[in-house]
Amino acid sequence: MSTANEIEDKAAYWLLRREEDDWSEQDQAALDRWLDDEMAHKAAFWRLEHGWQAADRIRFTSSSPIAGGSPRFAWLRGWRGAAAASALAASLVLAAFVPQLHEPERRAQGAQFTTGPETRETIPLVDGSKVQLNTGTRLRAFLDPNLREVWLDKGEAYFEVAHRGGRPFIVHAGRQKVTVLGTKFAVRRDSDKITVSVVEGRVRLSDAKATSTDRGVVITAGDVALARSPSILLTTQSVQRVQEALAWREGFLRFDQTTLSEAAAEFNRYNRRQIAIADDRTGRIRIGGAFRADNVEDFVRLLGDAYGLKVDEDADTIRLSSAE
Repeated sequence: MSTANEIEDKAAYWLLRREEDDWSEQDQAALDRWLDDEMAHKAAFWRLEHGWQAADRIRFTSSSPIAGGSPRFAWLRGWRGAAAASALAASLVLAAFVPQLHEPERRAQGAQFTTGPETRETIPLVDGSKVQLNTGTRLRAFLDPNLREVWLDKGEAYFEVAHRGGRPFIVHAGRQKVTVLGTKFAVRRDSDKITVSVVEGRVRLSDAKATSTDRGVVITAGDVALARSPSILLTTQSVQRVQEALAWREGFLRFDQTTLSEAAAEFNRYNRRQIAIADDRTGRIRIGGAFRADNVEDFVRLLGDAYGLKVDEDADTIRLSSAE
């Protein structure tokens, strides 16, 4: 097995090499093979990649990206003490757990998961936590003896986090970081907009680029936080309202005085056949109720009956417009 320093150097090399103009499919295949060799490789690369992006250092022009004198390489090497040592320790300690685990739990130690536009998935983690992925979600997870980390690249996930004293559970979503010890909450990422909804317990939402004196915002049960760096807006609702907003976990969508444009956008997340709103008047109609997320046809029929909308359909699109 490679040493921690070797793993960190290799991760830094791949991260910088990937940004070169001559990056090829063969290079990508080589990187994928290296990442698949050991869980410690994935952990080192993911941590460096996240820090690199958070620091807005993707745009570099060095003609020698792995030169020891490169300031960007020096920045990456600064992560070695915490990240690489932790990753190496994880590969050693987690090996002891493998014989005791079912297959889904074993791959959740250091793996990435993706759901398509019509699928959801529940992932059990080795620490007793569970993650439920909504449709169109990509998530990476890594657990080691000291820290539990998840990267939400896109989509939405619901977390039931098992309490482990001294082992915080951290969700990275863009520039935002959610830190928790044990609770139930959801994180949704739409590009640079992050939504955190708490059902039970409390979490802390903070900007990854904030100073050490900025402790972020504490979100408790019934709260919903909307973040678009560097701003965070906190709204207080009821736990029941938050649970209704997370009805996707049972395959439903719930709306309460929601505009038809917003409702259509939600349905489009779950169905290959898309709803198109033809005019502003139709889009401003407000609706409420509970609907099967995967039954867009019934939803449209109800709209036509209730509001007298004109419905034009083809194989890929359902177009809604005012009848007048």
